[in-house]
Amino acid sequence: MRPLNSKTAVKTARPERVIQFGEGNFLRAFVDWIISNMNEKAGFNGSVVVVQPIEKGMIEALDKQDDLYHVNLQGLDKGEVVNSFRLVDVISRTLNPYHDFDAFMVLAEQPEIKFVISNTTEAGITFDASCQLGDAPASAYPAKLTQLLYRRYKHFKGDTAKGLIIFPCELIFLNGHKLKETIYQYIDLWHLEEGFKTWVETSCGIYATLVDRIVPGFPRKEIDAIKAKLDYDDNLVVQGEAFHLWVIEAPASVAEVFPADKAGLNVLFVPSEAPYHARKVTLLNGPHTVLSPVAFLSGINIVRDACCHPVIGQYIRRVMFDELMQTLDLPEAELRQFAEDVLERFNNPFVDHQVTSIMLNSFPKYATRDLPGLKEYLKRKGTLPEGLVLGLAAIMVYYKGGKRADGTDIVPNDAPQIMAMLSKLWQEGDVEKLVKTVLGCTSIWQEDLNAVPGLTARVVYYINRIERAGMLETVKELLQA
Repeated sequence: MRPLNSKTAVKTARPERVIQFGEGNFLRAFVDWIISNMNEKAGFNGSVVVVQPIEKGMIEALDKQDDLYHVNLQGLDKGEVVNSFRLVDVISRTLNPYHDFDAFMVLAEQPEIKFVISNTTEAGITFDASCQLGDAPASAYPAKLTQLLYRRYKHFKGDTAKGLIIFPCELIFLNGHKLKETIYQYIDLWHLEEGFKTWVETSCGIYATLVDRIVPGFPRKEIDAIKAKLDYDDNLVVQGEAFHLWVIEAPASVAEVFPADKAGLNVLFVPSEAPYHARKVTLLNGPHTVLSPVAFLSGINIVRDACCHPVIGQYIRRVMFDELMQTLDLPEAELRQFAEDVLERFNNPFVDHQVTSIMLNSFPKYATRDLPGLKEYLKRKGTLPEGLVLGLAAIMVYYKGGKRADGTDIVPNDAPQIMAMLSKLWQEGDVEKLVKTVLGCTSIWQEDLNAVPGLTARVVYYINRIERAGMLETVKELLQA
């Protein structure tokens, strides 16, 4: 078996055009994989300089392999099983600004650099007033980026053509807006000149993005077989699902210089990210949240098995297509295609996704993922979406704990105050009081849901029905009705 490096595999030298803050599994299996495809299929001709955003990371492991690694994509694509490998060679080099701050800052002086891409976790885009311009480096990512932008502005004397295009990939709604606001906070904190702020505003593009690809990461269990198949001793293989989506809130001019959409990739340049964010939360996260308790209490443990079940599979489709989809405003054909893609992802034959792993903090998840759809459906249709109501009742029954009919332990997990409240209410045994108390808990819902017409009575009905007949029979009744 060969070592993986630039002597044993082809690594093409390309101009350094992208600075990437982050070296983790997601960026390597998503952004760098996309750039690899752009180089091959759209003539992008660019490489990536990876900057380690925190002092301790994994760039040394990348350097041992000359920054080469394979991406293993697994899943379904239009019903066809995918299990592919791609050698990604787009990373030219890595930098640790904590060890070589000067080399990091010199990146700002490279004229061919055009893009900055980041994934520093949801906590990465924050303002830390302790960061100073003279830090080497500043600790917060937006502060490091401001240091870099200011150096570029000064070096190129405010040249408007030397502005950068910035794509944050952190899982924050309107992440680009948040990042820009934070940069402005540092400009004000450090008393930088107005001309620099104008240059950032008019010459740099800081765009909100939505990223979507499940990346399990390093295939620890299968790595020996994968290495044998590749005939490379690759210790940085990263697995991801076949599906990918990158929505970028940017004008067509950005698509011209970053031609991911022309490489046959699912990358969209749109005027507003908001409807796509709503689509993802509603049609992917929303069904996940309600299918999990319904499936588990029906004796099903794996998301894929729930989708294939003759009864629970119908329930999932009802919630997705007949209820949640009806609350969104994108074109129906586009929504339907996205929903079908979601079902393919749920059916991934390579991933045994435990429904119990989705059940953590179910009430807050329901509040953000399903409640808006429930209320919008009621507003548009004049009736409650019964599948979503059943899902809410199922969460309350799941939080009762105890054992499933087959003897499997039911182990709910939520905030201590929520768990204490549910435990006390279930011990009292008054279902109507339980429902009214939970729906009236404004710390969960930010409102009293007992005011939603008919909701309290329907949740009480479904809990009583589940307790008497079991979950599966309750779902059958719902589908027949």
